[in-house]
Amino acid sequence: MTAPVPATTGFELHRLGTIMVPEPGNPREVEGVLNPAAIRGPDGELYLFPRLVGRGNYSRIGIARVRFDRAGDPTGVERLGIALEPETDYELRPGGGGCEDPRVTFMEPFGRYVMTYTAYSPVGPRIALAESEDLLRWTRLGLATFAPYRGIDFVHVDNKDASLFPVAIPNHAGKLQLAIIHRPLFPGTRPEETSREAKPRMVDLDHESIWISYCPIGREGPEPRPLSLFNSHHRLATPVSPWERLKIGGGTPPVLTQHGWLVIYHGVSEMTERGGGRGLCYSAGVMVLSGEHPRTILYRSAKPALMPTLPGERRGTVADVVFPTGIDRRDDLGRPNRFDVYYGMADDRIGVARLDLPDRLPHGGIADAPENKV
Repeated sequence: MTAPVPATTGFELHRLGTIMVPEPGNPREVEGVLNPAAIRGPDGELYLFPRLVGRGNYSRIGIARVRFDRAGDPTGVERLGIALEPETDYELRPGGGGCEDPRVTFMEPFGRYVMTYTAYSPVGPRIALAESEDLLRWTRLGLATFAPYRGIDFVHVDNKDASLFPVAIPNHAGKLQLAIIHRPLFPGTRPEETSREAKPRMVDLDHESIWISYCPIGREGPEPRPLSLFNSHHRLATPVSPWERLKIGGGTPPVLTQHGWLVIYHGVSEMTERGGGRGLCYSAGVMVLSGEHPRTILYRSAKPALMPTLPGERRGTVADVVFPTGIDRRDDLGRPNRFDVYYGMADDRIGVARLDLPDRLPHGGIADAPENKV
């Protein structure tokens, strides 16, 4: 295959190494470890929640504690067990099932950790929720539910790669609500489908975008009520650059920085394979949302911040994939502008890369896209 040419951007991810590979002889990991959530626990330690894939693409969500060297760089993990295994009807399907690709956020209104993950049932992938006080014991909250919006049905379509804001943010009317970033997979919007269309192509703005959806903060007596119906919506970002031409989707949970809400997201494009064919390439980019009004994009990568170039990223269960899912602000090192980004490598193993936040937003980033042609 022809390797993609590394791109440069104002936000660059610098690889620190491979952090986790399938454990030899472990049947839970025989088909890969990938796409972990990353979160600091009550003890200050960093925990990963990797997707563990057994035979037949049967996925569980594991728990692992990250190990660091003397310089503070991550070097490996200590496996601690299983957080979630397919048990409910929305996680099981004939011959298998799946709890996949988690993201974990400490939700300040609840004082608890909330996990969003992909539940794989007979009707396809859906966004599911679970909560925990200590990261070791998890209670399911069920599937995320969505009200329709201007004729758009968010309920009866595949959906995944969702993440939550840790605090209430203003919705379109300025009311503080809980919010989730998600990317519904409407029919015809998968990269395998959009790759068949000519270049350039017109993007369906309503059906090919990342959305922010809002949920009121209810109460059960004096306590906040867990997440319920997401009943208002805003289209956030749509494919605009060549590296995300075929699909744009979620990545790491939003983290508030001096510039605004930082999100590392993914985009899909084509690449040339041996024999002249075309394959898919999953890359990572950076998006910064306004700290006051997160519906507004302040910066967005015109070029990818990380592309699959290493052998472990180019060859694996799914070739040519870097897929960001976990982020850790390195306050423990006294360096709040350093972030470690954990990502899936070719759907087979887990890597980590370092992002140093610049003093100001770089020039040349795409703020928002009024056009719908890529």
